[in-house]
Amino acid sequence: MQAADVAQYLKDNPAFFEDYADFLADIFVPHPHGGHAISLAEKHMLTLRERTRLLESKLGELLQFGEENDAISDKVHRIVVSLLRTPSTEAVVNTFLFHLTENFNVPQASLRVWQGVKGLEGLPAAEAVDDSVKALALDMQHPYCGPEIHPEIKTWFGDSVEELKSYALVPLRHGETIGILAMGSEDPHRFFPEMGTLYLDRLGELLTSALQRDAAISVAQQHTSESVE
Repeated sequence: MQAADVAQYLKDNPAFFEDYADFLADIFVPHPHGGHAISLAEKHMLTLRERTRLLESKLGELLQFGEENDAISDKVHRIVVSLLRTPSTEAVVNTFLFHLTENFNVPQASLRVWQGVKGLEGLPAAEAVDDSVKALALDMQHPYCGPEIHPEIKTWFGDSVEELKSYALVPLRHGETIGILAMGSEDPHRFFPEMGTLYLDRLGELLTSALQRDAAISVAQQHTSESVE
C-alpha cells in the first residue's frame, strides 16, 4: 500500500478519526524545527499556525499594495486637475514634467513630440528626432523599463545621464504615435523589466490627450479668428 492510498482512505472515511481517537493520540511525528517527537495534534496546531502566519504575511502585502496604489491614484488625480487648468500647450508640458519630478519623484524626465501638436516651438519637446527613435516608439506595444535605451534618447538628459542607471520609455499615441516620454533614475531598481506598466500607460494616455486637446483648442481659436476677420 502506498502513502497516497492511505491518504485517500482517510479522506474517504472521515469517521476513522472518531473511531480511533485514542490510537491517533499515541502517534508521534518528528517536530518540523527540532529533533524531538510531537503528537499529531501538536503537529496539526503547528501547521495551522504556519498557515496563519503565511496568510497574515500575504494580507500585509496586499494592504501595502493597496496603500501604494491609492497613493499613485491620488498623484495621477492631481496631474489631471492641474492639466485641466493649463492655458496652453507649453503649460501642459511644463505642468506634466513638474508633477513627474515633484510628486512621482522621477529624477529626470523629458519628451519629444513630432506630430499633431502645435505650440511647442522653442521647447526641447519640439526638437528634431531621428527616424530610428520614431520607429522605436511606433513598434512599442507597452512602456519599456530597463537599464538601456536608445543612444539619442540618452542625450535628452544632458550631463545627468552619467548618473542614470534605469529608464522608462512611454510611447505617446492616440490612434497614431505622436511622440515619446522618457524618464531616468539613478536607482537601478527604479525602472526594471519585470515591473508593472499600468500607470505608465495611463500617464502616457493622459499626456497625449492633454496635448491634443490644447492643439485642437488652438486650431479652433485660429479658425474663429479667421472667420471674424
